[in-house]
Amino acid sequence: MNTQPGASLPRPSMLEAGPVPVEWSRVAEHESWRKERHRPATYVHKWWARRLGSVTRNLLLAAASGPGEGPGPARDRLRGLVVYDPFAGSGTTLVEAAKLGAAVVGRDINPVATLTQRQALRPWRPTILEDLFRQVADRCAGPVDELYRTAAGEPVLHYYWVALAPCPECGDEVELFGTRIFARHAYPSRFPTAHALCPFCGEVCKVNLLTQKARGRCSECRRQYPLQGPVAGRSMTCRRKHRTPVVTALAGRPPHRRLYAKQVLCADGIREYRPADAFDRALYDQASQDLAEAGELVVRPLGTLDEGASTVQAIRWGYRSWQQFFNDRQQYALGLIGAALRDLPGAGAEREALIAAFSKTVEHHNLFCSYKGEGTGPVRSVFHNHVLRPERCSVEGNPWGAHGGSAGFAGALDRLRDAATYKDAPLDFVIRGTRVLSESMAAQPISCSLATSWSGFSAASAPATYIATGDAARTDLPDGGVDLIVTDPPYVDNVHYSELADFFHAWLRAMRPYPHYPDTSSTRSSAELQNTSPEGFRATATAVWRECRRVLRPGGCLIFSFHQSSTRGWSALMRSLADAGFAVTATRAVVAEVTTSLSKIAAREPNRIDVIVVCRPSAETTLVKAPPTPERSAREALQELRELRESGIALGPGDARSAVRAAVLATGARAAIPAQRAGVVGGGGGSVDWDALEILADELSDAAAQSFGEAPSPALGPQPKAVAP
Repeated sequence: MNTQPGASLPRPSMLEAGPVPVEWSRVAEHESWRKERHRPATYVHKWWARRLGSVTRNLLLAAASGPGEGPGPARDRLRGLVVYDPFAGSGTTLVEAAKLGAAVVGRDINPVATLTQRQALRPWRPTILEDLFRQVADRCAGPVDELYRTAAGEPVLHYYWVALAPCPECGDEVELFGTRIFARHAYPSRFPTAHALCPFCGEVCKVNLLTQKARGRCSECRRQYPLQGPVAGRSMTCRRKHRTPVVTALAGRPPHRRLYAKQVLCADGIREYRPADAFDRALYDQASQDLAEAGELVVRPLGTLDEGASTVQAIRWGYRSWQQFFNDRQQYALGLIGAALRDLPGAGAEREALIAAFSKTVEHHNLFCSYKGEGTGPVRSVFHNHVLRPERCSVEGNPWGAHGGSAGFAGALDRLRDAATYKDAPLDFVIRGTRVLSESMAAQPISCSLATSWSGFSAASAPATYIATGDAARTDLPDGGVDLIVTDPPYVDNVHYSELADFFHAWLRAMRPYPHYPDTSSTRSSAELQNTSPEGFRATATAVWRECRRVLRPGGCLIFSFHQSSTRGWSALMRSLADAGFAVTATRAVVAEVTTSLSKIAAREPNRIDVIVVCRPSAETTLVKAPPTPERSAREALQELRELRESGIALGPGDARSAVRAAVLATGARAAIPAQRAGVVGGGGGSVDWDALEILADELSDAAAQSFGEAPSPALGPQPKAVAP
C-alpha cells in the first residue's frame, strides 16, 4: 500500500482555522456548468448528487494543510495517507485523492455506484477497448439503423409519440397533449418558428410563437385549431367535455401510445419534421415482431418496480415492470446492443467500461424521455426530475445514434476516450486574472490497481484502490486503518438513489459487467442511510459514524459535505455525530450547484451551497477556549456567506438559512464541555436540549434569511485573489 507510518494530518487544519477561500466557490461555480466535461472519469455511468471535483480536491488539500501553510507539491500532498469514503457514490473523493498520491478506499451500499467508481479509477487498454467496440458495432449498427429510417432510406433522428387514455364516461380516446406544439427552440424570442400537430388531419404545421399565441392554421387542410391540448394540469377533457384526472382515466394500466411525427435528416443535412406515415408504422410493427421472436438474441431489463418515493408516479400510471419503460422497438434495439456487450469475450476492464457506458444510452432512450427541442440537447432523460415521472408526450431516438440525436451508443467510445485521457493527464482549475482556466497541474495519473479485499489492498506495493459494495456500518477495515475520511452522505428523505438505480440494475444484472456483480431483484437495502424519518436517519448514520471512528487512526479527521432543507434533518445529522463520539470542529459553506438545475429552479428558496462539516473524535478534541454560542455561530456563518456574495457569487435567502441551521445545530455536537446556556449547548460532557436547539436554529435561520434577502445582490464581476490550495 506504500503508506508512511509517520504520515499525519495537522491540528488544527486550514479548514478548522478559518473560512474557506472565496476562490473555492468561484472555481466550483465554473465547474458546475459542465461537470461531465470537466471531470469525465466519474461520468462514465450515471449517478446522482455528484460532488464537484474541485471542491473535493480543495477539501483534501486543506485537510493536509495547517493554518497559513502553503499547499506544497500537490501530486505528493497525500502520499503516505489512506483516504476512505464510506458513501463513495460516483467516486469523486477517490479520484481526487488518487490524483494527490493517496491510497484510496471506497464503499457504497449500491452496486451501481460501485460500477461507477470502478470506471473512474481503473486503467483501460485503448487497443482492446477499440477492438471490443468494433465487435459491438459490427453486430448492431446495421440492424439498429434499419429500424430508424424513412421509406426513402433517410435516417430518422426522432419519432414522436403521444399517450392515449379513454374517457371513463363516454369511452372517447383522448390524446394527452398539453399543447399541440411538440418542437420549439430553446430561445423562442430569437427563433420563434415552432412545429405543431394538426388535430384534424395529422399534418405537422409551422407556428410562429410571437404571433400565434392560441391558434394555429394547418398548411394541409387549411383549418384553424387550438394550440392548447386536451390536458390541463393533471386532468384531461374529452371531445364531449367530460373532465377526468388522467390517473383516474388510466385506471392502473399504462397508456397506449400513438406515433404521430418524426424528425428526418435530409441528404443536404437539414433536419425536417414530418408526420408519421404507413411505412413508419409498418417498420415499428416489424420491430415488435422481431422482439417477440428474438429470444436470447436480445437482453431484456429484468424485474418489477417496488413502491417508493421515486417510483410512485410510475406505478400510479400502471408501470409495474422495467420492460414497460420501453416500447417494442426500443427494447429490441437496446436489447441487441446489450446482448452484443454481454457476449464480449473475457471479463476485463474494457468490457466492463463499455457496459457501463451503455447506461447513458438506456437513460436517454425510453418512454420516460421527452423532447427539449432545438438549440440545446434535444432529449430530457428519464431522470431529469430525479424521479421516475411518466411523460405524456415521449420522444424516441435511434439508440445507436451514429447520425445524431442524444446519447447514441455510437458515441460511447469517444466518451470513454475522454475519460481515459483525463485519467492519464488530469486537469484542474486555476484562476488567472478574472478567468477560471483548466490546466494540467501537478497530479498523479489515475491508474490504480483494484483490490477486492483489505488484505490485497494493504499488500499492494504502490498506491491502490479498494472498492467494495456493502453496508458502511459493517466493514472489513482494521482498527485505525485510514487517515482521512472525506464523504458526501445521502440527505434525509431526498433523492432515493436505490429506487432510481434499479432502472440500470434491471439491465446490468442481465449483462454482468464483472463476475461478482449481484444478481439481486433490486439494489434496495434495509441498511441504506436514506430514510423518510429523521430518527431512522439518525440511527443508521450513527452506526456508520461509529464504524468510521473505529477505522480512523489517532489524529485523523472526518470531513463531509451536506445539503438539507429541514431543521430536523440537520438536527438528526448532528445528533448522530454526537452519538457516535465525533465532535464538530467547523462548518464551512461552499458553492455546490449551478443555479439553472431543475431542482434548484423548482425550489421555493433555491439553495446553491453545501455545508462542509469537519469532525474529529471527541476523545481527541481539546478546547483551548469556550466554544461559540449558537448566536455567535449564526453570525459567523452569515458573515462567510456575505463575503461570498460580495465577491460576485449569486446567493440567496435559502443559502443563509441552510448555513445558519448547520452552524447553530453544530454547537450541540461540539467537544465535551460543561453545559452552556442552561443546557441548550453542550457536548458529550454536558446535556444538550436538542428540541430547544432546533427551535433556536429555526429562529436564527429565519432571521438570517430575512436579512440576507434584503441585502442587494452584487452584479457578477468577481475579483479573484490568489489561488487557494
